[in-house]
Amino acid sequence: MRGKLLPLAGLYLVQGLPYGLQSGLLPVLLRAGGLSLTRVGLTKVLYAPWLFKLVWAPLVGTRGSPRAWLTLSTAALGLVCGLLAALPPAEGGQAELPVTVAGLLLLLNLGAAVQDVALDTLAMQLLEPAELGPGNTVQVVAYKLGSVLAGGGLLALVPTLSWPQLFLLLAATYWLAAALAWATPALQQLPSPQPSELPPHTLHLLQDLLAVPGTLWTAGFVLTYKLGEQGASSLFPLLLLDRGLSAPELGLWNSVGAVACSIAGSSLGGALMSGRRKLLPLLRSVLQFRLGGLACQTTLLFCLDTPWARLDPGTVLRVLLSLCLQHFLGGLVTTATFTLMMCCSQLAHSALQATHYSLLATLELLGKLLMGTLAGALADSLGLHLCFSLFLALSAIPILHLSLAPRALA
Repeated sequence: MRGKLLPLAGLYLVQGLPYGLQSGLLPVLLRAGGLSLTRVGLTKVLYAPWLFKLVWAPLVGTRGSPRAWLTLSTAALGLVCGLLAALPPAEGGQAELPVTVAGLLLLLNLGAAVQDVALDTLAMQLLEPAELGPGNTVQVVAYKLGSVLAGGGLLALVPTLSWPQLFLLLAATYWLAAALAWATPALQQLPSPQPSELPPHTLHLLQDLLAVPGTLWTAGFVLTYKLGEQGASSLFPLLLLDRGLSAPELGLWNSVGAVACSIAGSSLGGALMSGRRKLLPLLRSVLQFRLGGLACQTTLLFCLDTPWARLDPGTVLRVLLSLCLQHFLGGLVTTATFTLMMCCSQLAHSALQATHYSLLATLELLGKLLMGTLAGALADSLGLHLCFSLFLALSAIPILHLSLAPRALA
């Protein structure tokens, strides 16, 4: 199993680089280059290719091998980074992002989204059912490490490395990863889909996807399992800031501390699943723990909302520990959920697996984006107490949803 997990770890780490690059590194570099805050914020539009993975997922699943798609998309990412190294983000106080740079960043997201589909497809074909737990732990942990390295690690090098040097370093990393994807023995043994294996009714793709056992139930689960957690995690740090917690202290705990706790939770989830524990009972237990943690965090927040509340060192420690606990439990839940998604997609025809998993992953992303976007409006319109009570109720829904799980996923 080590021969499978080690190359997957390296490839998933590289897959996390674009997210860290565009969420942590690029905004700072673009702002330093003279772009306005509005222009920097509008670069989020360049994430659009991630919402259209279903367009090319059928091609990845039925034309050529996932290894070829992975190698080509990773090498293309290196090429795009090489081109970005030759183009500065802004020149002479320019108030807009140059069209060529914006186009290359869009291509970077497109290549990363294709790479994502190819790597997930390869992992589904490579891993046996008993290896899904450790495999998804590697996926989640390595991806998070990659995003931290690109967003925080490269940012630390900004004073010593210029824009061209940073992107040349990224280009070299992508080309090394492309060589790894092509040369790893475990990945060379995977067969390419044969024309005779292609599923019928290709004009009714969505119908074929929904016909896979457990798909509708899993789709409902991944849409809802993060709603309460995402709403609370997006608002809780801001509310602590409003109540007097210093920005540097909050930033340290909500970035480095949160990622460390999330990785620890994901690692524990993989260890529990590799111990032959049944997935759905384990998922129920961690969801119940998460609900309890969110209830404790909500109680602390309500206490801080009273007129006589004081943000003394003991209170600060408790609220920050509750923040880290939620990220730890969130990492546990995420690893178990991604394992569930892969289990469901492995029930599909081999030619449909890439598209099926992309459908579930897109729904999972939409669920998180939905609540992350609406959380502030809910707090403003409903008030703090009612809003966090709603988050608690939303966190209970996935626990109830598990009682309706189909036998195919049991």
